[in-house]
Amino acid sequence: MQRRTLLKRAAPLLALASALPLTALAAAPMVEIWKDPNCGCCQDWVKHLNKNGFATKVHDEGNAAARTRLGVPAKLGSCHTGLIGGYAIEGHVPAREVRRLLKEKPKAVGLAVAGMPVSSPGMDGPAYGDQRDPYDVLLVRADGSTSVYQSYR
Repeated sequence: MQRRTLLKRAAPLLALASALPLTALAAAPMVEIWKDPNCGCCQDWVKHLNKNGFATKVHDEGNAAARTRLGVPAKLGSCHTGLIGGYAIEGHVPAREVRRLLKEKPKAVGLAVAGMPVSSPGMDGPAYGDQRDPYDVLLVRADGSTSVYQSYR
């Protein structure tokens, strides 16, 4: 086939591809999540991830076993646990910090937002009004120690 013929045939496909958003061309990063089947804030966090370009696979079986298996200390526990790119994501971690973690690739177990702070993703709906609790996203190391990865004030 001649180059000119090939280019003519490929042009419509190239035009279609260029019209698609970049996120549609690349597979969305997958977050596997373990949560309680009756937890509304967990589902809201899943929606937050989806709205921010992440694909999700949800297991409605609780998260205590997943948290332990992934090496997140119990003192950092929250109502859901995720796994992405080999990193644990415990609690209401903003999608922005998950992206940063995947980009920077620190040597760590993952990220955690302990408890359920109001104003964190999933804990920020109309039911909470204008309440805004400060919270920290913690980087969790293999020895269980943490450092502040990002503060939200």
